[in-house]
Formats: sequence, C-alpha cells, structure tokens
Amino acid sequence: MIMKGTIAALIVAAGKGERTGGFIPKQYTKIAGKALVAHGVDGLSSCPEIGGIFIVIADGQQDILAEALGDRMVAAVIPGGALRQDSVRAGLEWIANMQIFDSVLIHDAARPFLPKAVLDRLISALKLHDGAVPVLPIVDTLAHDDGRLGATVDRQGLSRVQTPQAFRLDAILTSHRLWQNGVATDDAQMARAAGFDIATVEGDPMLEKITHAPDFAAAEARLAASFVSRTGMGFDVHRLEAGEELWLCGVKVPHDMGLAGHSDADVALHALVDAVLGAIAQGDIGSHFPPSDPQWRGAPSSRFVEYARDLVATIGGVIDHVDITLICEAPKIAPHRDAMRRRVAALLGITEGSVSIKATTTERLGLTGRGEGIAAQAVATVRARKA
Repeated sequence: MIMKGTIAALIVAAGKGERTGGFIPKQYTKIAGKALVAHGVDGLSSCPEIGGIFIVIADGQQDILAEALGDRMVAAVIPGGALRQDSVRAGLEWIANMQIFDSVLIHDAARPFLPKAVLDRLISALKLHDGAVPVLPIVDTLAHDDGRLGATVDRQGLSRVQTPQAFRLDAILTSHRLWQNGVATDDAQMARAAGFDIATVEGDPMLEKITHAPDFAAAEARLAASFVSRTGMGFDVHRLEAGEELWLCGVKVPHDMGLAGHSDADVALHALVDAVLGAIAQGDIGSHFPPSDPQWRGAPSSRFVEYARDLVATIGGVIDHVDITLICEAPKIAPHRDAMRRRVAALLGITEGSVSIKATTTERLGLTGRGEGIAAQAVATVRARKA
C-alpha cells in the first residue's frame, strides 16, 4: 500500500535465522504474540513521513510472511538474494523503479522494537546529510581474543551501530552499485566507501538485534520493563429493525431483523473500538468517527477496529487480550462464536486465543429482553509504554 510520504521503508527479512535454533526463521518467531517482522511493520507504520513499506524475503517464505502480517498492508514483497546486501540491493532497485520516493529507511526484521523517537532523529538528520544511522556508546571493555586474552582496544570514538539506517535513495543505491569489497557489514559501510556523508544519531537499547535463542527472552524482558498494562472498557447498544442486516463481531448473522445505525451498526465491534481507545486514552468511537459525518454512513465497522488497532501500533503498544459480551435474547451466539473469534483476531492482528466472546440475556428485562435491541460490552487489555 502506497500512501503520502517521500520516504520508503525497506525491511530485510530474507535470512534463514538458523542461529536462534528455531523451526522457523527468527523474523517469523513471535514476541508478545506478534512475529518480529510484524513488530517492524507496525513500528514503521507509526511514522507519517513513510509512504510505503517494502519487505524483502527469501524464496518460499511468502505463506509464512502472509500469516505473520495478517491484515497488515505493505507496498510490495520482494524476492531477496543470497547475501543481505543482495537482498537490500533488490529492494532498492525495486523502490527506485517506482520513481516515487527520494529517501529510504533500511531496517532488519531481527530488531522488532522501533522507538518513534529514533525514527524522528533519523529523518531530521536526512535534511542535512546523505544518510544517518543510530548508534549507542560501547560500555564494555574491548580486547583481542585468540583463545587467550590479548591487548585491550581503546573505546574512544567507537560506537555500536544499529538499524534502521536512513539514506537519500540515490546515494545508497549508487553505493550498492559501486560496492566491490566483498561482504559488507551494513549499508552505511557501503555509503561511506562511496564518499557519502553519514551522520550518527542517538540509538536506543530497544533496538537490540535478536540473533541467538536467549535473545528472545531478553527481548521479552526489555518489552516488559518499558511497558505497563492498561485496560479499557466499551459499551454500545443498537435497536433491531426489520429489513436490516445483522452484523456481530464482523460476521453476518442470519436473523429476521438487523441492527440500525449510522454505519453497519455492529454493536460488538463498536464496543470493542471504545475499549481499545479507552485503554490508550484516545477518547471514544464518536470522537473519531462522528455520526454526523456522511462518509461513515453504512461503513463496515471493521474499518473502525483497524483504525483503533493502528493507533495502538502508533504508540508502540501491544493488544494482549479482548473480551466481548453480547447481550440479547436472539439470535443464538454459540453457533457463530468461532467465526466471530477468528474475525476479531484477524482485525486486531492477535491470536484467537487472545479473543473471548460470550453471550448472555437479561432474563427478558429491558430493551434487550423485549427483543428491541442488542447490547455489547467489551474489555481490552493493552500493553503500552509508560506515560
């Protein structure tokens, strides 16, 4: 999907990930219920200057990537090469052929957590330089090692280089085309060799790369230390009318009446949106999608859920669990529960095991008891960075 913005983002996800010892490449392994590559897509999607996200993968990884991304949209999935630099080159050539973008962020899928502040610093540095990379100071002692401890290395002037790395598109593509010095350690090395000016900006420990199996536990710990759990609640009710379709949890349910409302009146998804928005203190569904706006007349409520999901991603949050209770006398919800769980999970980009859907009645009391309408309650648990 191409949107406004002059910067392309290229995620390199073509590796085999063998050093982690898992059954699948590490970029598709999950942390906090979400694959590493999906974390990267969500982090880059939070940056309004990025107009398109491109992913380079190895041959045969198309299906596992699709499963990892769920409903997330990207501009293109590009076949990679034997080496990382080959994969990056393939992605750069693809982006350049589009003649849309003037800059690019190159990011490794093995660095799942993308602080928005680092992206802002990189983009600001591009206004004055050909490229920019995030770095962290080296705090450990460095020494030569050939089985016996050798002389120490002066740390003065040394830094640890991270990704994403930002470049003018023409500069980094020229650097790749000119490179003839074997295997490059990163893209900035090629740019420096080609004579381009590469600035450094402050990096972030959250950008640590996942290489070995223990790194997954360390990544989970970093995430837990910087996040707090938040809970939001939502409630909605719509009247039942003849001649309307009945949509509940994104599933069309056969019934002799449907819910009336400005959109498709999916009362469960409306309550869910309010719960998610409440968990991140972003108001309610009406403040984002006012009923007075004609563009939302008859709109599928799935769009509202995806919007709320993307707001969580924008702040770097993670949706852990949602619980929806439908309150009605009819129709029976049990026959449709599995389909509803699948649909809600797909819309939020979480597993079915993180979605609970229940139903109850009011013992024929009130408007739901009289069959005049259906109500829904929802609770969402979201992990987000401490305010």
